Amino acid sequence: MNRRPFLKLVSALTIAGALAANAASAETIRIGAVAPKTGPLAGGATVTQWPSIYLWVEQVNAAGGLTVDGEQMMIELIEYDDQTNPGETIKAVQRLATQDDAHFIIAPYGTGLNLAAAPLFDRYGYPQIAVSAITDQQAELAAKFPNMFFTLGTTTALAADVVKVLTDMRDAGQMGDKVAMVNVADAFGIELATAAKPLFEEAGFDIVYETSYPLGTQDLSPVIKGAAAAEPDAFVAWSYPPDTFGLTEQAMIENLDVKAFYTAVATPFPGYGARFGSAAEGVLGAGGVNPDSPAFMEYAAAHEAVTGAKPDYWASATTYASLEILGQSIEAVGLDREAVTAHLREATFDTILGPISFDENNSNADFWTVGQWQGGVFRGVASRGRDGTVPVILKDGWE
Repeated sequence: MNRRPFLKLVSALTIAGALAANAASAETIRIGAVAPKTGPLAGGATVTQWPSIYLWVEQVNAAGGLTVDGEQMMIELIEYDDQTNPGETIKAVQRLATQDDAHFIIAPYGTGLNLAAAPLFDRYGYPQIAVSAITDQQAELAAKFPNMFFTLGTTTALAADVVKVLTDMRDAGQMGDKVAMVNVADAFGIELATAAKPLFEEAGFDIVYETSYPLGTQDLSPVIKGAAAAEPDAFVAWSYPPDTFGLTEQAMIENLDVKAFYTAVATPFPGYGARFGSAAEGVLGAGGVNPDSPAFMEYAAAHEAVTGAKPDYWASATTYASLEILGQSIEAVGLDREAVTAHLREATFDTILGPISFDENNSNADFWTVGQWQGGVFRGVASRGRDGTVPVILKDGWE
């Protein structure tokens, strides 16, 4: 699929209804999507995953579909809510493969759900571009599941850059060396905490408080109260969306006095800034973007015009890029899944993030690692190769 300017899509949507009406009678490319619409991770998937899927499908269909063997084919999207339940993810993927006869299936949302689905993607030969899976096990997983591809970076990179940001602040005399570290007891949080602890210790930090909590925990006040009692200089949470919001709310209630406050997934969501307002100023989180880059601004404008919502300041654009990659592979080699998987390994793709190719199933794309709310925008402050980073500021209270 050739990359088309996003803003052209907005005007093209005036004819999308007619195109969609014709799609039912014409042969279509059936693409399945499994991600939370309910359950603890629904808040994340409905910001990062589902809108980018809808935008991509709207764009492709408004332009007449994907060109397969010289013919235009519209996309038929088949959706399932996995309820943030690995068992439901597995059942939905099974149904898409065996009953819905999906030509392709978009990878689930989140590290744990991608790992749960990987054996089925492999069994039925579906390429799995696991855009929201962050893990240091990429090489092992790619060896075990050759159809699995990664785009968002590794656990160690994410953790190491948080440690580096805090180290620079400490060495500049902006804060001390006491850290409170907590994590959600899910694959994502457990792996990040495991990677981060020795990195903090090697950097000379004293972890004065450490705990984990189950995914979906409603009352996080004991976590913040325990951290506050330890009087840390920095608070770090390897968190998923519901706990990112919950921990921030409790930190405000307890007036947690730290120079650096970090929560992971959902910190870059526009809803985070809207909900906490000026209190979000100085909060650090996973990911980031250069919000002033023309490519991101164009993508964000189309995203809002089509879906009615703003993209997040991290993984939304990467999710969209993964769909561009899938579309370009389909147009290059057709609907044969084995051929598409081979093409993913070999080709270079033109995406909104720039050129992307895969080396042993891990993308070569540069990626953001740490961002921060500054002046009402979540800006990247650390990355692996991205341009547009800005200096870190201190967290100065919760007003």
